[in-house]
This record gives sequence, C-alpha cells and structure tokens, in this order.
Amino acid sequence: MATAQKIVDILKEHNITHAIGVPDNGSAKIYELLRDDSLIDVITVTREGEAFAIAAGLYIGGKKPIIIIQNTGFLESGDAIRGTVINMEIPVVVFIGYRGYHNRDENGDWVDSVATFLEPTLNAWNLPYKMLEHDTDIENIEWAFKKSSASSLPAAVLLIGHAT
Repeated sequence: MATAQKIVDILKEHNITHAIGVPDNGSAKIYELLRDDSLIDVITVTREGEAFAIAAGLYIGGKKPIIIIQNTGFLESGDAIRGTVINMEIPVVVFIGYRGYHNRDENGDWVDSVATFLEPTLNAWNLPYKMLEHDTDIENIEWAFKKSSASSLPAAVLLIGHAT
C-alpha cells in the first residue's frame, strides 16, 4: 500500500485537525504516525457510525476532520452517514480500508463477502471514491479533498492493503 508518512503529510498540507475512527490492520501505521504528531488529534470511537457524528460536530465547530475506518464499519454506519455528513452537507474525506480486496479464490470470487458490498454501496449512496494502493495513487487523496470541498459532501479514498 501507499506509504503512511506520505498520507499523513498530505493530511497536514490540508490542515486536518482531527482523525476519527477505529484503527484496523490496514490503517494501524497511519494511526501510529498521527498519534505521534501534535498537529492532528486522533479520536478513536467504539463504533464507526460515531465517527460521522463527531466529524460533523467538529466541522460545525470550525475544525477540519477526516475519518479513517474499515469497510465493515462503513457498512455499519449507513444511517449515521445519511443523517449527518450527507444531510448536513459536511465536506469530509473518509478513508475506508478495503478489507478483502485481494482475497479471491481460484475462480476469482471474493473470499471475504464484505469486499463484494463496498463499491456497490458507495455507488448506491452516490458517494464518490477512488482507490489508494500504491504511492503512485497518492494524488487520489488530493482528488477526494477537492471533490468533497466542491460538493460539500463526503468523498472516499479506499485504502487497499496495509499502509507501510
């Protein structure tokens, strides 16, 4: 996956004040770097849906949050997404770990069923997204910030693999 430090550097360039979510294996290095950085406060939540309400409150209070969660938690968060960041038009970038993306059987079918639901759900909810797997995809973070800012709605970056 992309280098965690490069991701954090971009967050700093965008003056992100808070990173909210539930750490997982794919985002662990990003969270580790963020916790060691005094410029971005990390808020861990017990359920991913809470991250959207907290991000909305922070944004209304003049802060600039991002959300970092896994696809399983994103799917759990449907009503929180609808009721806060979409209805309230909160331009937040959501980093979503794409658990199961590389796990396919010999027929090419996904082994982890959560991988089959993520992109169709994003499309059904009209949430724009781009993938981030390698450092060559790092410009997709910039795209997400521009997209969310222009629309006053969330945009997603799908994290493929484990940040290094």
